[in-house]
Amino acid sequence: MNLSRRGFFKLTGASFAAGALAELFGPSNAFAADAVPEMRITGATESTSICCYCGVGCGMVLSVKDGELINLEGDPDHPINRGALCSKGSAQFNIRNVYDPETGELMLNPARLTKVKYRAPKAAEFEEVEWDWALAEIAKRVKATRDANYTAVDENGVTVNRCEAIGNLGGAALDGEEGYAVQKMARALGLTWIEHQARI
Repeated sequence: MNLSRRGFFKLTGASFAAGALAELFGPSNAFAADAVPEMRITGATESTSICCYCGVGCGMVLSVKDGELINLEGDPDHPINRGALCSKGSAQFNIRNVYDPETGELMLNPARLTKVKYRAPKAAEFEEVEWDWALAEIAKRVKATRDANYTAVDENGVTVNRCEAIGNLGGAALDGEEGYAVQKMARALGLTWIEHQARI
């Protein structure tokens, strides 16, 4: 096709005009209704927290209305995650709440454990027990294990004061103060196997 410079400009202008007319007189876009639904966090109280999963420590914003957690999202002001959450962090709203598949209503997660469960040796089922019993039983077993495996002096006659039969593994759900208290307790018991989830 032999097209002069003048012909090229005429063709370009005609194409532009045809496109503009088609846009002007063509089918119109469908726009949503003017009424905007109210956001579910309207009137909610917001507070910040830290994600409980890994050792990164991402910040979250929690929205609470009428004493119920209604929303959880990444904290945009947090220096670590800057508003983003991984799939586990985003899904932890469902640790406490789920939506009823039939009604769509928000309800407490029926699979969430709220009582202490204990399975006796050789038993097939877990049973519910009281916190006081569980804490006393844990303390009793820790003391029995420590007493049975405590080494005050090693084979060379060196004082070591250690217990190698118990280990301590810290978790990301603990803040700095709680981690300090747990480590002090572990060292007081003479534990040598002290580790944290973030390093594993």
